[in-house]
Amino acid sequence: MSAEREHVLDRRGPNRGDRRRRALLSALDELLREGSLASINVRDISRRADVTRSAFYFYFENKAVAVAALCDEMYQESFTAGTALLSGEGSPEDRIRRTIAGLFEAWAKHRHVFRAMLDARDTDETVRALWDRDRESFVPRVAALIERERTGGRAPEGPDPALLATVLLELNDRALERLSRGGPSAVPADELREALVTVWLRTIYGRCP
Repeated sequence: MSAEREHVLDRRGPNRGDRRRRALLSALDELLREGSLASINVRDISRRADVTRSAFYFYFENKAVAVAALCDEMYQESFTAGTALLSGEGSPEDRIRRTIAGLFEAWAKHRHVFRAMLDARDTDETVRALWDRDRESFVPRVAALIERERTGGRAPEGPDPALLATVLLELNDRALERLSRGGPSAVPADELREALVTVWLRTIYGRCP
């Protein structure tokens, strides 16, 4: 984790393992399972954690940043899932399928947090910047895959690999946002996952290998 990210997620970086900080995040997690981010305030979080409001602000700038800290576990799991892309194990379809499956598994485990993170992103510039940096941190991995497949003659030439990677990752974001917020045109998660796999394969390889 970068020093910049560390500072955003915790004002007191060296104290990330502090019991009060863990209590606050645990309380926030519980409250988000019960309601939306908009329905929760700092007083609710502090009371549930049995700490003072000043203790909350000792660690976090506001509730939106606290949500980003809570979402950090999902970020780490998603980053680990991305290693399947460059593992070299299995076919291109296998690697892409494992990566997207890992992303969806992380979302399913933390869906209430992801939904709150979307709300925090929409209302807080600091969290929005963090969201964008997190997604951009995956770009080099995907771009490296595209470059390697093109060099090996397994994928055709096309747009700049980094730009293509950015577009594909933004598509992943939008898919998870659609799942999280639902609506009258909601699509089952497994169907959306398969659609993403197809788009990734055809975008990179021009076909489904």
